[in-house]
Amino acid sequence: MLGFRFSEFVPDANKQSRFERLRDIFLEVATYTSGDVDEALDWMKEIDRQHGLFDEDYTFDDFVDELKAKGYIRDSSDEGGYGLSSKGEQSIRQRALDQIFGNLKKGTAGDHKTRTTGGGDELTTDRRPYRFGDGQEQIDFSESFKNAQINSGTSDFSLTERDLEVVEREFKSMTSTVLMIDISHSMILYGEDRITPAKKVAMALSELVMRKYPKDTLDIVVFGNDAWEVQIKDLPYLQVGPFHTNTVAGLERAMDILRRRKSSNKQIFMITDGKPSCLYENGEYYKNSFGLDPYIVNKCLNLARQCRKLRIPVTTFMIASDPYLQQFVEDFTEANQGRAFFTGLQGLGDVMFTDFEKNRRRKL
Repeated sequence: MLGFRFSEFVPDANKQSRFERLRDIFLEVATYTSGDVDEALDWMKEIDRQHGLFDEDYTFDDFVDELKAKGYIRDSSDEGGYGLSSKGEQSIRQRALDQIFGNLKKGTAGDHKTRTTGGGDELTTDRRPYRFGDGQEQIDFSESFKNAQINSGTSDFSLTERDLEVVEREFKSMTSTVLMIDISHSMILYGEDRITPAKKVAMALSELVMRKYPKDTLDIVVFGNDAWEVQIKDLPYLQVGPFHTNTVAGLERAMDILRRRKSSNKQIFMITDGKPSCLYENGEYYKNSFGLDPYIVNKCLNLARQCRKLRIPVTTFMIASDPYLQQFVEDFTEANQGRAFFTGLQGLGDVMFTDFEKNRRRKL
């Protein structure tokens, strides 16, 4: 029996330093200010006045200097202000990943396991005879030489095609995802900030894909009066505008992106809280914010059917509770044969992560 083993006690070994605690507050605030560092620092001053974050030993200026020294912020060209550095942007995405999806273990690159075998990169215990088209790297030469000795003997040894034995590999699929984010004005109406949770989920999902599934593709499309692509590094800076909701433009842009992707698994995630209320046709906008306009709705449903024909499921994350809007989402989902989740802001990340993980195992 080994008994007990004792080691040196190091008090608060995993405890964050004062700077790290203040840095986490700053990164959270910077998410709410859409990456505006100067405004975030003003918020830090206000929090300090109410809760005493700083003192004579560690002042606000000391904190700002340390943020700069450690590469989280940089001097901006705008009249002596500050801006986020690439490290600061990545830290915000990492914080969103930890908050929403938890600390994930590093996985195998492109590790989208399915129930089928094929041209993957992980060996299985299954063996089978060689078939025309199998690659040389799949042949188990030890077993093949053993088969040749059994079949032809050692005195007249020869290795033929019928002796070759192949090791099956686990098929791993790639997934191309387009994440659509509604940035219409309704995302901040009625005193509820809906855009910040949507941004956090987008940043967490992007960090998850880049870290755990680097062979996948993730594209971000935002839609208001129009729709356009944004880079992952631009996510912290997303802001709601005085826009209507042109869902049709968002879907068309997402379909155009996926049309260029070579992977077999394609999907669209759409985060929205409002009804489609805008179209752009013949060089002008058609807008109707009163109720569900049948002309706009039918355009959306037609695109949902097109996505279904292209085998592109659309998963809608609805963060509003209006019954007539939920009915539109249900009709849209039925037309696409996709999925819809009527979720609150707090549960949005968990629901999206579960659905993303489930879709990884689908082979279209």
